[in-house]
Amino acid sequence: MEVIHKIGRRKTAVARVYVAPGKGNITVNKKELNTYFPTSTLQYKVNQPLVMTNNDGNFDITVNVIGGGITGQAEAVRLAISRAMCEVDAENRLTLKPEGLLTRDPRMVERKKFGQKKARKKFQFSKR
Repeated sequence: MEVIHKIGRRKTAVARVYVAPGKGNITVNKKELNTYFPTSTLQYKVNQPLVMTNNDGNFDITVNVIGGGITGQAEAVRLAISRAMCEVDAENRLTLKPEGLLTRDPRMVERKKFGQKKARKKFQFSKR
């Protein structure tokens, strides 16, 4: 099996994931997973597709992630790993799809409009 390359996105975060057979090492931007994502919640999000498909220690994963905040980056990595697990074995899709791990979350920050304070907030209106 050669290296599998997949992309995951969330808000403005973009994660490129390279999955190769190995011992279960996950490297994010040339750092260990535990260093880059310090909280256990974020580490759980990244490992979720691997645990659900019983591939916890089977693959070495290298991740390049840019943009967004730390939570958006973790969820982008999760989507990319989920897509890679589907390519490894088509049976994994039946496990990941009901959990919503293959769904791209489309929510983005709404842009600011001209003549307004923010996206929805207006300047104060005075009738007289």
